[in-house]
Amino acid sequence: MKNKALISLLLSMVIFGTVGIFRRYIPFPSGFIAFLRGLIGFIFLFAALKIRKTPFSINKTGKKGLLLCLSGALMGFNWILLFEAYNYTSVAAATLCYYMAPVFVIIASPFIFGEKLGGKKILCVFAAVIGMLFVSGIFEHGIDPAGEMKGIFLALGAALLYAAVVIMNKKLPEVPAFEKTVIQLGSAAATILPYTLFAEDLSTTEISPVSVAMLITVGILHTGIAYALYFGSIGNLPAQTAAIFSYIDPVTAILLSAFLLGEELSAFGIIGAVLILGGAVLSESRIFEKQEKEN
Repeated sequence: MKNKALISLLLSMVIFGTVGIFRRYIPFPSGFIAFLRGLIGFIFLFAALKIRKTPFSINKTGKKGLLLCLSGALMGFNWILLFEAYNYTSVAAATLCYYMAPVFVIIASPFIFGEKLGGKKILCVFAAVIGMLFVSGIFEHGIDPAGEMKGIFLALGAALLYAAVVIMNKKLPEVPAFEKTVIQLGSAAATILPYTLFAEDLSTTEISPVSVAMLITVGILHTGIAYALYFGSIGNLPAQTAAIFSYIDPVTAILLSAFLLGEELSAFGIIGAVLILGGAVLSESRIFEKQEKEN
């Protein structure tokens, strides 16, 4: 059972890591992509619940239903910002900045959850922030507000929204993860739809069978199947294992962006990647917890 869960988790992370590559070949506006991703993912997971004959009712969420729907809305706009980031900077840089989300959660945890922020975690946060500056290219090229930096800021905005979703999910422990995601995806699609209708123009978009197929793939593979694999595995694995394995996602994105898109990280970018991923992984390591208890 554990080996099967590990394989499912690994597959889900690899799939998540390829979404930026697919985005590059989909000519539709980011809001429209995010809307269909939420809608198709919602339909897929809802059908999976029915096939598994799992009882599902939004009434189970009780008074926290509004918070759950709000987290879904933030998830949707988080996708929009990330998809837009891919248009302005490399897939690798956008993905690495997006993985500042765990760092933002760590920074917020003392204020929201009253958790102690130890010296070693502060060091990890500092390393990740410095790493983000390296990845942004500011040390190499200075500030370029019209181009690369816009993508960096969009990715960081997406990271902030995702951190907010993570924090909200921590306040919803009684809602099963699978059912929680179904509601969040439905809320994301419902929230993004007005934005897509009034703020985006699809009339000038060139539609081709390839772009439509890739858009459907993002909805089914990168959302429905990937989330099903993810939530089907984490229940059978230690939380620490799931957290560490999640970093397969950005590593996959970095490698594929180099091989398939010809995007290469500079020496500064490589240093930044090590600082961000290293700081984030070590911040979740139990080694730190044990050391701080001993001290």
